[in-house]
Amino acid sequence: MSSLLAGKIAVITGASSGIGRATAISFAAEGAAVVIADITSEALEGGETTVDIIERAGGTASFETADVSSWDDVDSLITQTVARHGRLDVMVNNAATYSGTALLETSIEQWEQVMAVNMTGMFYGCKRAIQQMITQEPRNEVRGRVINLGSQQGIVTAPRDTAYGVSKAGAIYITRQIACDYAKDLIVCNSISPGKIVTGKPGLTMDPELLANAVRRTPWPRLGRPDDIANAAVFLASDRATFITGSNLVVDGGWLAR
Repeated sequence: MSSLLAGKIAVITGASSGIGRATAISFAAEGAAVVIADITSEALEGGETTVDIIERAGGTASFETADVSSWDDVDSLITQTVARHGRLDVMVNNAATYSGTALLETSIEQWEQVMAVNMTGMFYGCKRAIQQMITQEPRNEVRGRVINLGSQQGIVTAPRDTAYGVSKAGAIYITRQIACDYAKDLIVCNSISPGKIVTGKPGLTMDPELLANAVRRTPWPRLGRPDDIANAAVFLASDRATFITGSNLVVDGGWLAR
């Protein structure tokens, strides 16, 4: 085990599966105590739970059931984390959902669900985390770090998913706002915008047509893996990234450069 995040306490939402799962495993491998927050501990792609993987490798992890679209759940999540560990160093707002529909096919219920999880859930996560962080003594200049998951589809367009693209554009915006508003309080806030990441989860993300389009569009000779995003998150969570705030780190194999 390495020690890039030694002594840090991190909460990661949506960490039972996909990118969140890889990020939690990488954080723990770098020495962080990780709280996995999700609506279920079971991985959508199958296999061991995230907590089991981390503990088997000698890391420190716990699971908290949390629906990020509920303020009460998010409030409880942070309160329980601080009660157990004494502080919160890193908040990763990763939990997200999608509708898989273009504008005219998107129902009001689908729109509201995507916004409730992706946008309101991120607002809740940022707000409650920073409420805690500004009360803490700084460590290496910083009281706390927030990492929000955006998407390249929040920068360009989201094929067949208007609500998702809008929510991810919002993730990038709220990151900049928070970074500027709370820099004086020694809060670091950045976002990561993945390109096409193959997680193994079923659904729209594995649609053959969308995968083929991603392969054509991505200059790097493979699509992204969850670990590619986890590596970026480890860097932004570490003390090596202190003067980086308000940034949107694109990890897309060169997609947006083409």
